[in-house]
Amino acid sequence: MSGITPDQELDCRGLNCPLPVLKTKKAMDSLQSGQVLRMVSTDPGSVNDIHAWCRRTGNELIEQTESGEEYQYLLKKK
Repeated sequence: MSGITPDQELDCRGLNCPLPVLKTKKAMDSLQSGQVLRMVSTDPGSVNDIHAWCRRTGNELIEQTESGEEYQYLLKKK
């Protein structure tokens, strides 16, 4: 992941759609504008879900990486 230090971390490993995106929304709601959330998921469906959610909400997907069975996202609150 990039050198950005997230303000909050969210572990969604082992959860299936739609839970990762729902928990991400809840976590993002608690952040201030400009803060960053790092979310980790093992659900391959989270890739499309997170991209679509960011487009819909205007939050920024700074980075998405894949490592084995894990998908990591850095999300910045609008």
